[in-house]
Amino acid sequence: MSKIFKFALVAALLVVGGCTSFEGGFVGGGNNTAPKPATYEYEVVEFLPAPGQFVNEGYSAATMEEACAYAQERINNRYFVSLGGFGGYIVVRFKKPVVNSEGDYDFGIYGNSFSGSSEPGVVWVSQDTNKNGVADDEWFELHGSESGKDSTQQNYAITYSRTDNETEIAWRDNKGESGTIERNSMHRQDYFPAWVTDNEYTLSGTLLPDNSEWIEKNQEWVLHAFEWGYVDNFSEIDLAEDRANRFRILDARDALGEVANLPQIDFVKVQSATNVIHKAIGEVSTEVCGFVSYNSEE
Repeated sequence: MSKIFKFALVAALLVVGGCTSFEGGFVGGGNNTAPKPATYEYEVVEFLPAPGQFVNEGYSAATMEEACAYAQERINNRYFVSLGGFGGYIVVRFKKPVVNSEGDYDFGIYGNSFSGSSEPGVVWVSQDTNKNGVADDEWFELHGSESGKDSTQQNYAITYSRTDNETEIAWRDNKGESGTIERNSMHRQDYFPAWVTDNEYTLSGTLLPDNSEWIEKNQEWVLHAFEWGYVDNFSEIDLAEDRANRFRILDARDALGEVANLPQIDFVKVQSATNVIHKAIGEVSTEVCGFVSYNSEE
C-alpha cells in the first residue's frame, strides 16, 4: 500500500534508498546475541503476490521463474517486494539450513515498517526433510502475539478475480464476504499478477485482525503494530536496530497448534496477513526487503 500520507517523505526515501542498510546491532526482546556470523545467502523460489498497487509495476513477468528473478533482484538491491493484499506470499530457500538455537532468535526478515505504519505478514517455516531442494514438505506457522485470539482466523481464504472494467479486482472469501481492490491514480497498471494465466486464483492462510485506525484529529490512517511475531511490523520486542523483525524456530506450530520441534529449517515463507483496504491508501500489503540467518549450519 501507499504509506500513510503524514509519512510520505519517509516512505519515498525508503523506496529510493532501499529498505534497510543491513547494519547495526540487535535490540529488543529475547536474548539473541547472533552466536554465529549473520548470513544473507538465500534464493527466492516462489513469489505470488495478491493483487495490489505495486504488482506488475516496473517489471514484466510471464512465468513464476521470471517473477522470482524479479523479486531476487529487488531484494539483492535492498528494495522492497510487495506481497499485495491478503495471502500474497514469497518463499526463500536458505543455502545453508538455519539451526534451531532453542531460545535465541534464529533468523530475521527485513520490512519497511515505521511508527504508525505496520503491514504485518505471517511467517511460515519448513524443513527439507525429503532432501529434494523443493519447498514441498510440511509448513509450520510461527506463533505470534495474535495467535490463538478470537480476532485471528485460521484457514482463511480469498479468491481474486479479473473484472471486465479493468479498474478493480474482485475478491470473495470463504466467510461469505466480498469486495474489490481498486486501481488508484498513482498506480495505473494491471494489479492482477501477469504470470497468473487463469482468470482467478485463491490464496489461503492466517488472517490477522484489522490494525488500521482513522485519526480524525490528524486526518490520517494509522496502521498499528502488533506486539511481536510478524514481518513489516514496528514491534517494540522483535524489531532490531537494522530494521529486521527477528524470529525463533522454537515458535513453529503444526496445524493443531502443537510445538513442531524442528531441529532446523531450509525454507521461509512470508504471507500478507490482513484484508484491509481503504480507498485513500489502498490495500495493506506486507513488504519484504531481505532475509538473514543468525544461526546457519556449518
